[in-house]
Amino acid sequence: MTEDLLAPIREAPEQSAIVLDVDGTLAPIVARPELAAVPRETRRELERLVGRYLLVACVSGRSGTDAERLVGVTGIRYVGNHGLELDPAAQQLAARIAEFRAGVGLEVEDKGLTLAYHFREAADEAAARQELEGVAARARADGLVARWGRKVLEIRPPVEADKGTAVRALLAESAASRALYAGDDTTDLDAFAGLASTGLDRFVRIAVVSDEAPPGLAESADLVVGSPMEMAALLARL
Repeated sequence: MTEDLLAPIREAPEQSAIVLDVDGTLAPIVARPELAAVPRETRRELERLVGRYLLVACVSGRSGTDAERLVGVTGIRYVGNHGLELDPAAQQLAARIAEFRAGVGLEVEDKGLTLAYHFREAADEAAARQELEGVAARARADGLVARWGRKVLEIRPPVEADKGTAVRALLAESAASRALYAGDDTTDLDAFAGLASTGLDRFVRIAVVSDEAPPGLAESADLVVGSPMEMAALLARL
């Protein structure tokens, strides 16, 4: 069944785009973002795909620069901050996010256009999340968007930009008629929806599932794999 669904992508590489999330999809989830690594075998498959397909892109919650550093493959198109980096008002949005960060004063992963408050390593996760509920409420009161992910609260500007808009922009830019997207978290549901709305001839949505996967991820996918290692094995079939 997997081979049947991948066949239209594999058989027309000159018309096809491969678009991928990074953390939890290519790189296993770790305690802290700076410890993440894309396995050498996965990187080797990505290098092969770059030479074969019309477009290979990574759409990440990280900044584009950080995603490029982590993946480390030349020729991939990197889009960070869940697609916000494509927004023409990015500089003004970054200033607004910086002001919010200064007002909260908690330790945070600052991605320029978004903030990520992680609580994976908290001694008391329930207490840490309760504190972050207050941060989320403050963000909403300030007109920002608060979104929960895998052991993280993300704060972002209130603009119509997400992984779905990024996927649509990348596909329009490349003129691909077929595409594949793979992801593991809440924001990847936006990418699934964006892919389905493009009117492509063929598309495949792949969920990388775990105990922390959001509701609806597997159900929204055409294919499901159980880990970044299994995702690398799937890429080897393309």
